[in-house]
Amino acid sequence: MAERIGFIGLGIMGQGMVGNLLGAGFEVTLWNRTREKLEPFLARGAHAAEDPASVAGSAQMVFLCVSDTPDVEEVVLGPGGVAQGARAGTLVVDMSTISPEVTRKLAAHLAERGGHWLDAPVSGGSEGAARGTLSIMVGGDAAQLERALPALQAMGKTITHVGPVGAGQTVKLVNQILVVGNMLAASEAVLFAAASGLDLEKTLEAVAGGAAGSWMLSNRWPQVIRDDWRPGFMIDLQQKDLRLALDAADEMGVPLLGTGLIFQLYRTLQQAGLGREGNHALVKALERLAGMEARQR
Repeated sequence: MAERIGFIGLGIMGQGMVGNLLGAGFEVTLWNRTREKLEPFLARGAHAAEDPASVAGSAQMVFLCVSDTPDVEEVVLGPGGVAQGARAGTLVVDMSTISPEVTRKLAAHLAERGGHWLDAPVSGGSEGAARGTLSIMVGGDAAQLERALPALQAMGKTITHVGPVGAGQTVKLVNQILVVGNMLAASEAVLFAAASGLDLEKTLEAVAGGAAGSWMLSNRWPQVIRDDWRPGFMIDLQQKDLRLALDAADEMGVPLLGTGLIFQLYRTLQQAGLGREGNHALVKALERLAGMEARQR
């Protein structure tokens, strides 16, 4: 019999994940700060809880997908938090992207209560969340991953056990360094192509299948040239992840020159009020320097 599932956080990513869990037949209890976001899922048979502690009290596995490290700390350790409702054997699977150090502290706190923790951040954007094709990088005990695997398989296509607790969050930061680096390359390339007078759709078709190809190129170049800034992942959240990566790199003495530059470019967009646009709006920072736009005409 499938274990009962709790899910906390119905943002851009969480909504798609919960939809796929329900589609796979799991019994799901939900909590979200904004109550109205629950309504479409309640209509599909999900249950609502009054607070995170109630989610943990009604479920054997609790999945988290919230914005930042303080948010995870609040829903786990705060008043009415998951830790208050957790029992011996409760498994918390954190699919947020947060500090690896805080992840290890939260896992240790839950272990004192006889519970278990997996950090399982994801990549693939809102498209992957909706389609159930996310890449999920998991840190924690292998036996607990095996326990969570049926639910994870409803949400993701590539599920990789990368090491002990905290390793999943660290691998996600590796992922984010690559994501923004690829987006900077795509931004420079599309601007160059536009300035050259090329057909931007044909140019993408020509290069996407070769050595220059990347997920960001194939999925975000079309949005850029069509003036579509809907977020698969918002700039504000991207900046949170880059700050985590830069802080960790600083502690280790690792130079992240490109990542630091991209962080500052995104900061200019945040200052211009564009923090809720998709992370592909990075191109706008370069457009301002170039005095031109990269759009298909």
